[in-house]
Amino acid sequence: MIPVKYKILDEIGVIEISNPPVNAISAAVRIGLLDTLEKLSSNEKIKAIVITAPERTFLAGADIKEFGKKVDAPILGKICDKIESLNKIVVASLHGTPLGGGLEVAMSAHYRIAAPNTKVGLPEVLLGILPGAGGTQRLPRLCGVDMALDMMLTGKHVPAKEALSAGIIDEIADNKNTVDNGIEYAKKLIEDGFKPRPASQLQNKISDKKEIDELILKFKDIASKKYKNLFSPHAIIRSVEEGIKLDFAEAISNERKLFEECIESPQRQGLIHSFFAERANTKIPELKDGTPIELKKIGIIGGGTMGTGISMAAMNAGFDVIMVEQNDDAIQKAKAKINSTYDRSVKLNRISTEQKQQFMDLFSATTDFSDLKDRDLIIEAVFENMDVKKEVFVKLNQICSKECILASNTSYLNVNEIASVVDDPTRVIGLHFFSPANIMKLLEVVVAEKTSKDTVATAFNLAKKMKKVPVRSGVCDGFIGNRILSKYLIGTYHMVEDGASPFHVDKVIREFGCAMGIFQVIDLAGGDIGWATRKRKAPFRHKDDRYVEIPDRVCERGWFGQKTSKGYYLYGEDVPFLTPNPEIEMICEQERERVGITPKKFDDTEILDKYIAAMVYEGTKILSEKIALKPSDIDVVFTNGYGFPKWRGGPMKYADMIGLDKILKNIQKYSEENPRFWAPPKLLEDLVKQNKNFDSLN
Repeated sequence: MIPVKYKILDEIGVIEISNPPVNAISAAVRIGLLDTLEKLSSNEKIKAIVITAPERTFLAGADIKEFGKKVDAPILGKICDKIESLNKIVVASLHGTPLGGGLEVAMSAHYRIAAPNTKVGLPEVLLGILPGAGGTQRLPRLCGVDMALDMMLTGKHVPAKEALSAGIIDEIADNKNTVDNGIEYAKKLIEDGFKPRPASQLQNKISDKKEIDELILKFKDIASKKYKNLFSPHAIIRSVEEGIKLDFAEAISNERKLFEECIESPQRQGLIHSFFAERANTKIPELKDGTPIELKKIGIIGGGTMGTGISMAAMNAGFDVIMVEQNDDAIQKAKAKINSTYDRSVKLNRISTEQKQQFMDLFSATTDFSDLKDRDLIIEAVFENMDVKKEVFVKLNQICSKECILASNTSYLNVNEIASVVDDPTRVIGLHFFSPANIMKLLEVVVAEKTSKDTVATAFNLAKKMKKVPVRSGVCDGFIGNRILSKYLIGTYHMVEDGASPFHVDKVIREFGCAMGIFQVIDLAGGDIGWATRKRKAPFRHKDDRYVEIPDRVCERGWFGQKTSKGYYLYGEDVPFLTPNPEIEMICEQERERVGITPKKFDDTEILDKYIAAMVYEGTKILSEKIALKPSDIDVVFTNGYGFPKWRGGPMKYADMIGLDKILKNIQKYSEENPRFWAPPKLLEDLVKQNKNFDSLN
């Protein structure tokens, strides 16, 4: 199939680009487009050229098959320059999602008309690069530096009305037919005597040098705080700043140079891996022939932090939600929590007052379990205790229809055991949301031994509607994320007992690029959660396992983190961010003295090496046990649920990037001191012997 065709209608040449499914700008599209432009530009009868795409969207950006590879000629920048330089009117007729290179092609046209549903954007920053086909130069000239940098640094999609108001597009069409839209608009431009209008020659929105300097300083400040560890946002700002001072040809050349620097950055490798990993997470056996059931009504049991968050996630997706709580007081507290959260969103202009009311209209609450009898799906979010959860599922088994799916939001507990108390365990599944559940994107879908394919398919469909990133997990203590978390927590406790400061550990982890340090995370989740888990596991702990009691001493004092205003850090309105609890170091010293440990100093490298080694160690075991189907699933869990920097790809990808042989050597070294905790995993040894990496298992 030829992806680029053209026809001539009187004095208008119409280019139609068709490269299903998303009209990606592949090498074939670039070759065909350049060849067609040459043919039409030499036809003296033609006064205007219309670039259209009759498929479901205008050009949607680069071909993902070419990501990370050498791009074949012609490069997109050459095509954009060719379009802009034509002495005939060029119209881009847009619809769908012209993103990245698609918008760059559109901006190189002289005029743009868009269907009402169109959304435009330059999301290259999400892949660790910048718009490299003139995007950093043409966009500021069309809409101004402020909006252009905001779009490029966030990667957000801008709807047609906003794009029209800003000057990115020139007209919104009434007709849904994108080809007809372009032809009619081109005819109108010819009749009204319009001439080619290259974006490169527009100066009005970049003429106020003082204003631009102030805006550049504003965005540099934003980047230094929000994107301090990232390369491409700073390169984008630099490209805009320098490009405005140069003539356009030099500006384009400078943009290309900065684009190549982004390509060479290791961050691009990590971000592209994350991009593909989040699209491969749905490639699971159950989805091949599993049929999702239609969900309309959802029940939530428990109105605490998780229950209210899950309720809002469901309401935001348009589901009718009923919550069950123990008493009216608990119901009122849950309602107040939901209401205040939505009020905050209204105040921040994330939703309108009308949207808030629409969401609240979907919510009701009760103390009567029998009110759940008509629900399609019920999610239990009660206290993390097996007996409590079993009691809930026994009730649900008696009340709910035989078609209703029963899900547990457990963080650690055995879903097989939970499922054992219902008549039909095929409809039981684990749905491990992450807090706050209305915001966090990760959803671990825990598939029990008897969970049906249809139940799994329904869970993944639910995730899609909730705009979550689902990852399939098998059953084990902690599943994927919390099992690995437990491993590196124990490893970290070992380091702290041996002499490392908890605050030094956190500092190293944050400087690595993680959103939060380990002890910050404990304070956020609540130290009592981990304490309960340690107590639960205590009877099964091997007598030779090293157990550090420092976190228990902290919890015994009632210091559970943010919920008690005191944990490893101090919290309160007048307390500066990341203020250490001064008593923590005293507890550490007392415990070291009690167990007879002479503290040693840890440098940044040793702390980071042990942190990464522990994650990779447990990740390898999870793969060996088939708890995770592939390494990239582990990466998705940690980049979306645990603050691991996406630009490092995730723990397994990062291990590949630094070398599995290095990871193995570190683990072998640590095993000499603690062979029970650090016994080298066989899969890791095999991969190193075979000169393979984790990516070979994806």
